[in-house]
Amino acid sequence: MRKSSRMRLVRGTLFYLMLAVILLVTILPFLWMLSSSFKGQEAIRTIPIRWIPERPTLEGYERVFNMQGFSFARASLNSLLLAVGCTVAEVASSAMAAFVFAKLPFKGSGKVFGIYLATMMIPNTVTMVPNYIILRSLGLLDTYTGLILPFLGKAFSVFLMRQSMLGVNDAYLESAFLDGASLYRVFWKIMLPMVTPTLATLTLISFMGSWNSYLWPLIVLTSTDKQTLQVVMGNMKGMYKNNEHVLMAGAVLTILPILAVYLATQRYVDQGISLGGLK
Repeated sequence: MRKSSRMRLVRGTLFYLMLAVILLVTILPFLWMLSSSFKGQEAIRTIPIRWIPERPTLEGYERVFNMQGFSFARASLNSLLLAVGCTVAEVASSAMAAFVFAKLPFKGSGKVFGIYLATMMIPNTVTMVPNYIILRSLGLLDTYTGLILPFLGKAFSVFLMRQSMLGVNDAYLESAFLDGASLYRVFWKIMLPMVTPTLATLTLISFMGSWNSYLWPLIVLTSTDKQTLQVVMGNMKGMYKNNEHVLMAGAVLTILPILAVYLATQRYVDQGISLGGLK
């Protein structure tokens, strides 16, 4: 075997070995979480660690759905409604804004878009107080509408969609306009189907962000029956600090919707990120 071939073999072996180590480090916490959710309180502290429980139990899941003061099922429904609402609002508004910036240029559109992108440098924590004051003035505190409004037209989402739409040949749009298609029809029937991978990617990113949101719902919502799943999980840490199997059961249930959305959009994610200019 020639030296160059041996070097390629060694490099390939090291590369895949490194990937295997990264995969192992990444997936081990999730496997431990899943295993612990089916253990009893004492079994979690058993040394040496048992990855497969000797006596699997659903006690952790039962206590999650029967905890006092909070309804896990209600909080899950609240988070689902909020995540869907935020995702629809963000994706729809961002796609429309991106279409204008990409295919309907107006005087000064480049400068406006540049200023719009500059807002990405402002941390979310800086804008929370102004947003809270605005919602209080509008009487939207303790409402889901108040939670969803800040997701409209987010700068990153508009940028991602615009980069994808810039790659669409203008000839398709011009042909549709010549055939008498309206602006709405061109956007809905031609542009959106051609940027489906980016739409799927943005849907996944938006859903994950809104589903995992903790601080903003904690600030805006005050009613117990409106609290989201992440807020309830934060309260569970104090209630079950010595019952790790209950916390692990709640964590397993929390990640299931994200896994479902990811599996539904996974085949588009890599392609969508690449088309969005983030390769």
